[in-house]
Amino acid sequence: MESNYLKKLFLLDGFGAILSALLLGIVLVKLEKYFGIPKTTLYVLATLPCFFAIYDFFCYFKIEKNLEKFLKPIAIVNILYCFLSIGLTSFHYKAVTYLGWIYIIGEVIIVLGIAIIELKAANFAKSKN
Repeated sequence: MESNYLKKLFLLDGFGAILSALLLGIVLVKLEKYFGIPKTTLYVLATLPCFFAIYDFFCYFKIEKNLEKFLKPIAIVNILYCFLSIGLTSFHYKAVTYLGWIYIIGEVIIVLGIAIIELKAANFAKSKN
């Protein structure tokens, strides 16, 4: 698999992480009464993607070889983040509104989709080496 494709996955993941951080940490916080997810939970969920973005952009700009070794960990962390998102939202199930669930489930579907693509790309690239 072409390393340029793998690099683009880091870029996609990084920008997605920034978008998640902004939506969770700013937009949903300001609209907490409509989504029902407590601010502290939103801040936790917004902070983690900031670290993911740092990792993604570091890999995009600095790593040249064996990109699949760096892609697989971010895919696994993304999957774990999805479980954390569902878990924390479930913990506050009495407060979370339909809009809150729609947002969390939508984000989980998107992040899982990207993680699956990353895992498949990493495994394919590994099999070619």
